[in-house]
Amino acid sequence: MFKNINLLVTFECAARHHSYSLAAQELCISQAAVSQQMRQLEGLLSTRLFIRKGKQMHLSQSGCVLFEHAQQGLTILNQGVNQLREESIEGELTITSTQAFIALWLMPRLQSFTEQYPNIQINVSSSASFVDLKQYHLDLAIRFGANVEQHTPNNLNCDYFGESNVYPICSSLLAQQLALNTPEALFKQKLVTLESPGPYDWPSWFNNAGVSGVENYKQWTKVNSTDIALSAVSSGHGVTLAVPYLCQRQLDSGELSIPFNIPHPNTVKRYFVYDPTSPRVARLKVFTQWLKAEMAQTT
Repeated sequence: MFKNINLLVTFECAARHHSYSLAAQELCISQAAVSQQMRQLEGLLSTRLFIRKGKQMHLSQSGCVLFEHAQQGLTILNQGVNQLREESIEGELTITSTQAFIALWLMPRLQSFTEQYPNIQINVSSSASFVDLKQYHLDLAIRFGANVEQHTPNNLNCDYFGESNVYPICSSLLAQQLALNTPEALFKQKLVTLESPGPYDWPSWFNNAGVSGVENYKQWTKVNSTDIALSAVSSGHGVTLAVPYLCQRQLDSGELSIPFNIPHPNTVKRYFVYDPTSPRVARLKVFTQWLKAEMAQTT
């Protein structure tokens, strides 16, 4: 029986990242320690596990075989340990999501969660990219879009929890002052767009509304996040595209309005991404259930 489980843990991490330095960051040890442990493991098994190519460490044929079985074995061990722990929901939970969702939707409602579950400490980190949960010590990623499932590693769960339409949004004052009777009237206004809008772009919306000529439009205001776009239109600067739940309170109060009830052809799908073997799964489920209940009131 193989007796040094630590070597297999380090191997699995280095093999997953194809990097000793990234493995060292995740495991909170030095790169030299990772390298030393891998030499020790190769010596014990009398076979080469890694082949260096540039800055990356690629698996040898033997390494590929060991990696497959190491992942399976460590997953089973984690599941067993978690069952024995019978974890309390008390403790920390670290989540990540987009800047707009955290700033506009989550933070204004987080006190409600804290009042219901005072012994769960929520730590929040914003990121628009698909970051590695283990490397950055994250328990849950709340992700949006059409390609979340494709970007999720096989060892993580990607739970769909609904989708929302995208609409044009502007200040109610602007909508009242201007003659926004037809979608073509938007060409006379500043259109606020993300620098990288992905599938939720203005040309697709105009095409869905049966309006041509967007290729000749020149009055764009480009920003790098939806919260900045909504801040701009709240001040009367043009019209943007967004999901209504990000600004539901302003829509309900009449500060903002949807000038045309024409949805974008692409909906925004929502997902929870997490490690199903995490020792924090119990409190993670409490948080996701609360979030879904809150979301149901605003969508």
